[in-house]
Amino acid sequence: MGVIWKRGSASAGDVREALAPDRPLKDSTIRTVLTRLEIKGYVRHTAEGRTFIYSGVEHPRNVAARAVKHILDRLCHGSVESLLAGMVDGKMVDPKELEQIAARLAQERAVRRQKPKSQGG
Repeated sequence: MGVIWKRGSASAGDVREALAPDRPLKDSTIRTVLTRLEIKGYVRHTAEGRTFIYSGVEHPRNVAARAVKHILDRLCHGSVESLLAGMVDGKMVDPKELEQIAARLAQERAVRRQKPKSQGG
């Protein structure tokens, strides 16, 4: 996905070449992974002659959020607090990042307080 997001679109050959220094993979392996990503809705393809050109369907941030949601549900019983506490304990989040997160949450809370409540249910 990183190769496709970085380039905007890529063929299986482009992906293989971009990964070659770190991961020498066969074309068939790359094509299998791209097909699975397409089935899962992460990429789509167009055809240029006999070559499939793949592009991302969602913004990387949305894909990351979906992956984290999956982790939350499977490993943290849906608790964001549990995940963040584990990340802090494991020194995966530095204090500056925590301050930025707290500021963003405070900003979101202020916006929600300013919105009029909907009528009905």
